[in-house]
Amino acid sequence: MRMKREQIRINGYYDLINGDFKDKFIQFRELLISYNQRYNLTAITEEKEVIYKHFLDSLAGESLFPKGAKVAEIGSGAGFPSIPLKIYRDDLQFTLFESTGKKCEFLKTAVRELGLNNVTVENMRAEDGAKGKYREQFDVSCARAVARMNTLTEYCLPFVRVGGKMIAYKGNEEEVEEARNAVKLLGGAIEGCYSYELPENYGSRVLAVVNKIKETPAKYPRGNGKERSKPIL
Repeated sequence: MRMKREQIRINGYYDLINGDFKDKFIQFRELLISYNQRYNLTAITEEKEVIYKHFLDSLAGESLFPKGAKVAEIGSGAGFPSIPLKIYRDDLQFTLFESTGKKCEFLKTAVRELGLNNVTVENMRAEDGAKGKYREQFDVSCARAVARMNTLTEYCLPFVRVGGKMIAYKGNEEEVEEARNAVKLLGGAIEGCYSYELPENYGSRVLAVVNKIKETPAKYPRGNGKERSKPIL
């Protein structure tokens, strides 16, 4: 089956610069820079780079999230794409999975200081969360800059209910094709790749969308680091 390929428009650019959400994004950037000195959250700190490479890049997938969706973000790190998406789309409900305690402290602070509702931060590994009460409980799972697509699918897809989807922020299509067998084995089907361009030549990116068409077999995710050391080929 041929994979859908489309180009999408990034929503929210005006709001980042001088619109209704400008103050929230300024506040989030200030928190990011302040905590970065202690927690090493990001190497990107220059104002325009933060706006384009973190905030606007996060908003690129906004149109792919259904209204009111329950979303699991895997490997949240500093909160991308979840925090910008939540600022722009208050209807979305997020559970952020992050295994590093200091990053969880930052995420909880950002959620509190920004006044974001319906955002939960879980200090746990994705493979542990997907084996427990969170298994197949979400409409969408998403991740950005976490792992290659075949590994990422094993982390993300077990969180998604049948009929939901996984949205992966990737640099190119190559590893999406590479993951086709893993996607099928884990109960998914590749819907397609949606490409977009960041302004001022800040780069080209793709959003890989996987639809959950059947339950993920119980043995996945395998845990003990096997998702990375022995990815499904």
